Amino acid sequence: MKAIKHFESFLEEGIVKKQFPDKSRAEFLIKEAEKGWQALLELNKKIGINENNANIYVKNCYDVIMEVIRAEMLLKGYNASGNEAHMAEVAYLRNLEFSEIDVQFLDQIRFFRNGMRYYGTIIDKEYAQKVFVFLEKNYHKIKNLIK
Repeated sequence: MKAIKHFESFLEEGIVKKQFPDKSRAEFLIKEAEKGWQALLELNKKIGINENNANIYVKNCYDVIMEVIRAEMLLKGYNASGNEAHMAEVAYLRNLEFSEIDVQFLDQIRFFRNGMRYYGTIIDKEYAQKVFVFLEKNYHKIKNLIK
């Protein structure tokens, strides 16, 4: 998988557009992310990650982190849409001063989530655990950056 473009490239290409900040939509996404995060914690405590629910964990972890990233983008007046919108949102992590390793890992999650949705990709328990640990490590970090 090749390295993801920088956020500014997505702006130049029109995939990300500048708009008025959308505080109400951002607040909604933050609340949804928190609900999703709490549900994942509860699921992890009661059932844990296994081969039967690995895809569910990866999809839900991805959704939680993307909702928080989208919220921050909306507060800053950015909106990504169309083809490559998810890549633009992943690239925005660099603007939040995340390491290139974290940006690339989230892009890998995006790639596998796309495979699950459209191509029947099955994720194993070990990878789902890595994704959950990534979310544990970064959820509050991203959420605390939102201004």
